[in-house]
Amino acid sequence: MSDPNSESPQTNPQPEPTPNPVASPVYPQTVAPVGPSRPWEVGCHLAGFSGFLSGIGWILGPLIVWLLKKDEFPSVDAHGKEELNFQISILIYYIGLFAAGFLTCGITWFAMAALGIVHLVLMVIAVIKASDGQLFRYPMILRLI
Repeated sequence: MSDPNSESPQTNPQPEPTPNPVASPVYPQTVAPVGPSRPWEVGCHLAGFSGFLSGIGWILGPLIVWLLKKDEFPSVDAHGKEELNFQISILIYYIGLFAAGFLTCGITWFAMAALGIVHLVLMVIAVIKASDGQLFRYPMILRLI
């Protein structure tokens, strides 16, 4: 007979659980093929840089490109609206910080310098994304158009 205190080998070993392979989600291709609209998409964002030269080009430059090509290319319509909303929002933020600077004896004017850096960096990111065929959604902007 068998000794109850001795360990007996299992006759039916339990299989080790296999980890469930996690299927990677399938995302649609986010990069649009290069077409005749790509230069105009990039141009919407590049036109915003004209504000550094003229002072009013931040809104006027993208507005001109958007008005010229929005009916011809739906993607230019989306890029133009996004750029215009960004530039209008940034203008509102600048005006608000400037006015607050008078109330705080200039303390918030340092925030204007930080906003200028953020303004420039986000515009560069938008140009890079547009050149890759992607629409860059600016953070914390007012969607006015």
